[in-house]
Amino acid sequence: MKHHIKVIAFDADDTLWSNEPFFQEVEQKYTELLNDYGSAQEISEELFKTEMGNLECLGYGVKAFTISMVETALRVSEQRITAEKIQEIILLGKSLLEMPIKLLPDVEETLKRLKALKAQNGYRLVVATKGDLLDQERKLKRSGLTSYFDHIEIMSDKTEKEYNRLLQVLHVTPEEFLMIGNSLKSDIQPVLAIGGYGIHIPFEVMWKHEVVETFTHPRLKQMSSPAELLEWL
Repeated sequence: MKHHIKVIAFDADDTLWSNEPFFQEVEQKYTELLNDYGSAQEISEELFKTEMGNLECLGYGVKAFTISMVETALRVSEQRITAEKIQEIILLGKSLLEMPIKLLPDVEETLKRLKALKAQNGYRLVVATKGDLLDQERKLKRSGLTSYFDHIEIMSDKTEKEYNRLLQVLHVTPEEFLMIGNSLKSDIQPVLAIGGYGIHIPFEVMWKHEVVETFTHPRLKQMSSPAELLEWL
């Protein structure tokens, strides 16, 4: 398997850097802001319902999350929420656009070593992430990691169709593609389904939309750190 790989692709959020904890922190502040209209659990459940309803038209990312927070606040308050609180919700959402980029352990050192080994192994390094285009571009720039990658792909969603399109852009077959990420649902399952390979590196927390039962597969390997990739290769 490893000898046929021509592209090693990395997810970004919660694979290269921490992301979900910042969203959870904002959601906690949001539920406190709306405590007149329900418990934290009730507000979170209503917000998740709104997010799922908006996925098709708004997609993923901070902007979609912010619109869903406003929409949920209006619904649970029966339009009684004040303009001041709506403004606070918008500021909560915008704060995510400036969240610090905290690289996960071993990420940059692994990318440095992979880049050094790239010529002799003949593979390319790629970022394959989903979300809002501008936000993801800004996070990548602030991460300081862009120089390690040969190609950056920001996808509206991670589906079999989108991965097949990416393979066409990269001019590789599924058997030559390895995807590394924290989400079995988005990063791994679609890639395995089209014939590619996956490495799953779990993160400490997961957005519940991304949660699926763990499974085994002949083209899937579990790792606890990106540093293990170097030993495996």
